[in-house]
Amino acid sequence: INRAKGLKYVVKCVVVAIKTIGNIMLVTYLLQFMFAVIGVQLFKGKFSSCTDGSKMRREDCYGTYLFYEDGDVHKPRLMERAWNRNKFHFDDVAKAMLTLFTVSTFEGWPALLYVSIDSNAEEGGPIHNFRPIVAAYYIIYIIVIAFFMVNIFVGFVIVTFQNEGEQEYKNCDLDKNQRNCIEFALRAKPVRRYIPKHGIQYKVWWFVTSSSFEYTIFILIMINTVTLAMKYHNQPPWYTELLDALNMIFTAVFALEFVFKLAAFRFKNYFGDAWNVFDFIIVLGSFIDIVYSEIKNKDNSSLACDIVEGCKTKAKTGSNLISINFFRLFRVMRLVKLLSKGEGIRTLLWTFIKSFQALPYVALLIIMLFFIYAVIGMQVFGKINLKDDTAIHRNNNFQTFPQAVLVLFRSATGEGWQDIMMSCSTNEDVLCDPNSDMTKDCGSNIAFPYFISFYVLCSFLIINLFVAVIMDNFDYLTRDWSILGPHHLDEFIRLWSEYDPDAKGRIKHLDVVTLLRKISPPLGFGKLCPHRMACKRLVSMNMPLNSDGTVLFNATLFAVVRTSLSIKTDGNIDEANAELRATIKQIWKRTNPKLLDQVVPPPGNDDEVTVGKFYATYLIQDYFRRFKKRKEQEGKEGQSENATITLQAGLRTLHEVSPALKRAISGNLDELSEEPEPMHRRHHTLFGTVWSSFRRRGTSFRHDRKNQRSELNGNIGGAESTPTIGDCPDTTLMYDYNRCSVADGINHITKSLMQARFGAPSIVGVSSNTTNYNDFSVHDEMRTFSDSTSMRPLVMTSGNNGLTTVTPTSGRTSIQGSPLTVAEAYDKSIYGRSSFSKTTLPLLET
Repeated sequence: INRAKGLKYVVKCVVVAIKTIGNIMLVTYLLQFMFAVIGVQLFKGKFSSCTDGSKMRREDCYGTYLFYEDGDVHKPRLMERAWNRNKFHFDDVAKAMLTLFTVSTFEGWPALLYVSIDSNAEEGGPIHNFRPIVAAYYIIYIIVIAFFMVNIFVGFVIVTFQNEGEQEYKNCDLDKNQRNCIEFALRAKPVRRYIPKHGIQYKVWWFVTSSSFEYTIFILIMINTVTLAMKYHNQPPWYTELLDALNMIFTAVFALEFVFKLAAFRFKNYFGDAWNVFDFIIVLGSFIDIVYSEIKNKDNSSLACDIVEGCKTKAKTGSNLISINFFRLFRVMRLVKLLSKGEGIRTLLWTFIKSFQALPYVALLIIMLFFIYAVIGMQVFGKINLKDDTAIHRNNNFQTFPQAVLVLFRSATGEGWQDIMMSCSTNEDVLCDPNSDMTKDCGSNIAFPYFISFYVLCSFLIINLFVAVIMDNFDYLTRDWSILGPHHLDEFIRLWSEYDPDAKGRIKHLDVVTLLRKISPPLGFGKLCPHRMACKRLVSMNMPLNSDGTVLFNATLFAVVRTSLSIKTDGNIDEANAELRATIKQIWKRTNPKLLDQVVPPPGNDDEVTVGKFYATYLIQDYFRRFKKRKEQEGKEGQSENATITLQAGLRTLHEVSPALKRAISGNLDELSEEPEPMHRRHHTLFGTVWSSFRRRGTSFRHDRKNQRSELNGNIGGAESTPTIGDCPDTTLMYDYNRCSVADGINHITKSLMQARFGAPSIVGVSSNTTNYNDFSVHDEMRTFSDSTSMRPLVMTSGNNGLTTVTPTSGRTSIQGSPLTVAEAYDKSIYGRSSFSKTTLPLLET
């Protein structure tokens, strides 16, 4: 046990389970004892009878009587009367507890029930149906002990086993389902999908892989299965010929299927698929069956046995040959192909196979238990005489090791184990084998603890570990199907092969959207998922993008699992990746470092191009194109109000999607977990950088312009008049708060940003002539910050019912160089920084 880590783990789980369920065992023992005491009061000394049914008292049971064998009066036999006691009785508490234990295992309890009902008085014989009311005693006992306490015991064993299995990962941040999915994603490999290039071969391949061909073969398999079930004994010859003809037709059809698939896939690719190999074996077996049947029929018709000895010799020789029924098994095995049809059946088959992979150590523990008990049984009970009227006979004994194992296996299933126990105990009926060196005492009272302990360990504990392992793998049946599990991931591998038929492990990133939309949730997006929403999901997945525009198989599958199950998706992305890498190294210590870098990029590589950044750029460009197109259409119609609304909607849309875009571009995952900021704080963020520089620069001019304050017209910021830009001369793009109101400063900054945002010479057909800032009034052009607490509208209509743009002027009143791109302006306003990274900026400009 110490040499095998898995076996040691199973034994440890069993020991812990026994310790944990100690209280349950104590309660069960006390209830057993209580029922035993009641049984002694009800049935003490009442389970005895005379071999002569006419004698009801023990003192009358003596002498001889006539016994008629098989009830035939012509076969009388003189026998001695004897007063016998039932093997299981309630004469004392110990025997009563043993009797009740056999009842709890559901073995032989109906016989005890009828004996109890017929029981009369102490040392008295039975009377038919004397006390039917005592049946309630057994019914209550079975409900309380067998149905309730024993199943609680078994349930605690299963739960304790499963909980003990999770103790190894008690300090791990990943739950069991997340670990299973990550393990699948790390170990999965793309499968090769053969697609021929030759014209004729491709047509044959397309035909045999089409859905119509698959469904046709499926229907033929169903019909063939029905015909195999139509045989019966003493059927007429014409009916047999009809079934044989149908069998030949079906075999020919399946042989054609084999030929077509072999021509489509070629030899290497055809036999590389396990299901194709299975088909070939079935077809080959069916042909052998037909040929063998025809040869046998011809031999039977042409040859005859002239003498009995010759027939016996021929029959003896033929019995050594393989039976024809063996080859007919291949016809029935064709039904197994149906297991490959349907997603639900494939999932069930996958889980079934996975359960078998988890059972070896439990099976090894059971084998060890059987071996130990078989050796002990051979030493203690191996010299008991074999008698056909006892449970120890020529087919059921401990004289050899195989026979001992067979007896134990029968006892583990509960079939007559109590009779075997009594036949091995100390009893005057238990004799020694004449060939042994012992003449008496071959039976032993060790039989009671031997068989009881074996039955408890096997039936109540070890065998239920199989149930625990199977439940552990089939937990998805009781779990919400909307939660991603390992049983969903095979569909990803199957569909990946359509885009990567050569199993190179990479596909174009543009195909990822189509691939994931083909897969139903929770693994994929589903066919009804809009393309734009799918792109947003890809922003959050953020797989590394290769230089040739492809993504890797394991990285894509891992990203799907990670985002679907929300594995380390909160907080800073570099910190989350570092924690996840440490967790993977802790659980799967042999993970290839290169594979780990593919699925979870190491932190610190900010310039790496990812799918998230690409689709973030795509969404920015897509939103701006749509916004600009709507604005141009409504501008041509001269609807100034609608143009303003369109502008508002475009800006609002960019701000609505900004968290997801910001996450992928900046690498800061905290933005998704926070609530949207209030609108006034958005203004503060939007103008914060310019406002800070503006205040620093404006302070330096305070004293120089202090003398000019008396020359200003109007009340700054008052209600009588609203100052214009002309009132606040600006030659430095800086604001002097000693002369101008806050609203003037905000409007001035807004103009500068709007020029940067829409830096084209003209928008919506408005003149592109260079216009000085001082040519426009605040109320004609910009809404003051005091008039609005939201982003709408930043640009208002001018007198000519069109949008007016501000273009740079000469000197320091203009923005030098090329106008900013939309992406850069968006980056300035949303993220508060001047530009994207060096890697991302060319991507955005493209």
